[in-house]
Amino acid sequence: MAWRDWIRTVEVEPSLYAADFARLGDEVDVLLRAGARIFHFDVGDGHFVPPVTIGPVVLRSITPRVHETGGVMDCHLMVDNPEHHFRQVAEAGGDSVTLHYEASANPQQTLAVAREHGLGVGLAFNPQTEPEAVAAVAAGFDLVLCMGINPGYSGQAFMPETLGRVERLRAALPDETHIQVDGGVGEDNIRDLYERGASLFVAGSSIFGREDLPRAYRRLVQALA
Repeated sequence: MAWRDWIRTVEVEPSLYAADFARLGDEVDVLLRAGARIFHFDVGDGHFVPPVTIGPVVLRSITPRVHETGGVMDCHLMVDNPEHHFRQVAEAGGDSVTLHYEASANPQQTLAVAREHGLGVGLAFNPQTEPEAVAAVAAGFDLVLCMGINPGYSGQAFMPETLGRVERLRAALPDETHIQVDGGVGEDNIRDLYERGASLFVAGSSIFGREDLPRAYRRLVQALA
């Protein structure tokens, strides 16, 4: 299986970094029943981004219930030396890893290492990086992730200039490379992001910050309809 098999035209990905970790398994189950199929799993190392976040131990605990229903774990590595983590992610049940352009001296070489572990692979970039620079080294990646915030902390406000950056990225990439957006995605901008070329939408506080998680998820899906 690969990204071309996982994506149903577009996907809203609940970002587990924003979940209630006292009820993580239950919240995953609720969203699976609501129709979510791809879950976004953020790993921060305290170096590339300030916070140390969740890692393979937590990933291993939830992947069985996600995989049982045909779901996918999409792991966003906000870390230095991302290749050092690929084996652990794969062994913990991760299906795909996304590394940062800013954290890899040779993205193509790092891509090859991830493929050796049977992983899907994405290439992320921060708001300060030009989309065309990333597109120039993105051959062979399944997706390119355009950050709508500075990476590290959930709940930040969406940067409006992200819309133009997605549009520039779409123009610079081949059609088969998916564009993902992470950070500040909500009902007020998800349709605009789609119309500019994105097909994968990571949603943290716009789902987990609501009392009714299934309703919050479905409202984002409906905004794309």
